[in-house]
Amino acid sequence: MALQLEVISRQPIIPTDKPPILFVHGAWHAAWCWDEHFLPYFAEQGFPVHALSFRAHGQSEGNRKPRGKRITHYVADVAQVATQIGHPPILISHSMGALVVEKYLETHPARAAVYLAPVPPQGVLGTTLRILRRHPGAFLRANLETRLYPIVGSPRLTRDAFFSAEMSDEQVQTYFQQIQDESYLAFLDMLVFTLARPQRVRARNPIPILVLGAAHDRIFTPREVQSFARAYATTAEIFPNTAHDMMLETTWQQVAERINAWLGDVLAGK
Repeated sequence: MALQLEVISRQPIIPTDKPPILFVHGAWHAAWCWDEHFLPYFAEQGFPVHALSFRAHGQSEGNRKPRGKRITHYVADVAQVATQIGHPPILISHSMGALVVEKYLETHPARAAVYLAPVPPQGVLGTTLRILRRHPGAFLRANLETRLYPIVGSPRLTRDAFFSAEMSDEQVQTYFQQIQDESYLAFLDMLVFTLARPQRVRARNPIPILVLGAAHDRIFTPREVQSFARAYATTAEIFPNTAHDMMLETTWQQVAERINAWLGDVLAGK
């Protein structure tokens, strides 16, 4: 039986023959993070666009209680929505969502993939150690409670994790109110149990990919994003004055415009 998953969709005002885009969010987020800027923008460029919320995220089935959910569950959610769309989509993913997309691409087709601030192939050990050094109290609480919300559990912590100094306090507060808990088991998957297999993805799905990172990212550093890109025989593009939430940052339009230009080349066969 299919789960009741939240999917936010927008259609271009003038129909085109462009393929659909499916947006895949990262940890602590849901479909809302794409609807702020990216869904309207790419619909205006002529793409049918869709953003899902994983089970137990946003308004999806599970009542915002992700305890016990694994990366494999989120992969199944992407597969369900992609099937509902009816065409192999372009996949645009962020952070943990990038790992979900990588695992999805091991067994499913897509037109192209864009990875924003992706989980590096070696997993999140580096991220874990940085959080321990920066916020030992929040890190200890997260491990004692076996849930990830304490790591982002205040506007100050949310800013530190996701946003640059250019983001206003009022905007951070607005986004903080939508940030939610994330599965501790999903964290363990990203740490060791369900790491990506880029060689398998490249063999199964030799599709065009674009890798973008943020110069001020405290979750995945530019070096880690470059290691992701190297695993796919490409080079990451790093945006200055930008932090982890590249789709929400004040520089979001620069990111969106780069993706749109790249997709134009891909669809033109360049």
